[in-house]
Parts: sequence; structure tokens; C-alpha cells
Amino acid sequence: MKFKAKEHIFDLDQGPVIMGILNITPDSFSDGGNFINEDQALFHCERMIQDGADIIDIGGESSRPGSVGISAEEELNRIGSIVAKIRKKFNICISVDTYKPQVAEEVLKLGADLINDITGLSKSEEIAKLAFEYDSGLCLMPMRNDPKTMQVNIEYNNVISDIKSFLKISIDKAIANGMKKGSIIIDPGIGFGKDLKGNSTILNNLFEFSDLGCPILIGTSRKSFIGQINGKKMSERLNGTIASNVVALLNGARIFRVHDVKENKDSLIVANEIMRSGETIEA
Repeated sequence: MKFKAKEHIFDLDQGPVIMGILNITPDSFSDGGNFINEDQALFHCERMIQDGADIIDIGGESSRPGSVGISAEEELNRIGSIVAKIRKKFNICISVDTYKPQVAEEVLKLGADLINDITGLSKSEEIAKLAFEYDSGLCLMPMRNDPKTMQVNIEYNNVISDIKSFLKISIDKAIANGMKKGSIIIDPGIGFGKDLKGNSTILNNLFEFSDLGCPILIGTSRKSFIGQINGKKMSERLNGTIASNVVALLNGARIFRVHDVKENKDSLIVANEIMRSGETIEA
């Protein structure tokens, strides 16, 4: 399977794709405030590229549980200049994490290659129209309500079928607005309105999403469900993140959104090669 975002084409059969996280926010759950300064943001971006990132995902609005939204103007004030400078300096696939059409249009003009919509077009289908117009990629994720309230109701009739149905509708909306499946990624939304059991069920059953016909992105990096399992604080969740990503790889994920690029890429390359080069022998 291949994925296209503008001129960037990823052959997902050749190995895992690593999406490095660059949050230009004061309040993201793990690295809020670390990269507000443009020089720090550019240095971190360069380091992630050197460590093997295939995509840089830039966020200007925190989506941690309980966070409060900001205006499109404020979001653009945070990320517009960074997107332009990264585009000028690096030949890297740039993703922008936004659900606001005004933000999406401006960053696509500035050189972004992929829009990562955590609302799965439920806020606005204009995102898909813009992605089609600019020949960009589009990542679709289901999110209940908004970050401020998404952990209030975490009950599902069936977490897999409910999320799969949402994503099917999102994909159909994107295609109706001109998008091709080859430029759409799906993300089941680990940590967004789910508890430990829900997150674990998703990771164990990712293969259920494969018949939607789009590459699967997974984002477990440093999230609270890992701490619930191993008791580690946020800064100590690298090993747990790697473990969860290997489980996701085994079950069909091919794109991994992470804070720690080098360590996750090294681990996933080894796991992927074992999967490719070995064989299962029946007893």
C-alpha cells in the first residue's frame, strides 16, 4: 500500500513510517511550552529529521483531555511562521494538526503536505475540499465532542465497530469532496475518549480497520494509559510507548506518531524486519 501527500509518496510495504511530533503550544500534555521559541522548534525539527522522522506533525492547539480551544487566528500566529521556515529549510513531509478550514488553507499555501483532522471532518468538510484542491494528504480521526469534554462519556456499544463506522463515514465524506483513498490515512484515536480497556482493545484489533482501505496511523506516545499499566510518569513512558507501537505494528499499523523518533524508529524497524523475514510454522 502506498500513501501520497503532494509530492511525498510512502511505500508502506517497505517499513514503518515515523511521524515526529512538534507541538507549538504552551499546554500540550507532554511537551507544552518546550518549542514556542522558533529557534528551539527548528532545532527540534532538524533533530527529529536526523533521527529518522519521515513526517513532521505540527500542532498549534493542544488536544489533551480538558484543554480549551483557541481561535484560528491564534493557532496561525503560533504555527504559520514555523511551517513556512520548515518548508524552506527541509524537504520533509509536513503535517499540520488542525480541524479549522482557515488554518488548513493557510498552512497548505505555506507548504504543508498533510492535514491531520482529529475530528474526522465532523466539524467541517471544507478540510477535505482544501486537501483535494492542494493535492495534500488527509488524516482522519474520530473524536467525541471536544478535548474539554471528550473523557466525560467514554462508553461504547462496541468500541471497534463504533469507531469503524465513524471512520467509514469520514472516508466517504472525504471522497465525496474529491479525495482519493491513496491520500487518506485513518487514526482510531488512542486516548481520545477511551479508557485503558478501550485503548487496549483497539490496539489488539487494529486489523479490523484494514478493510477500510486506508493506511492506519497510531499515536500512543507517552499517553496516560501506558502509565496506568506500568505506573510510570510521563517522562518515563518511552519503553511503554515502544511496546504499544510494536503491538500496533503486528496488528496492521504502518504510521506511528511519536515524540521520541530515534528510539521508536529503531525498534519498529527491527520488529518489522522480523515480521518480513521470518515464517510461521504450523505444529
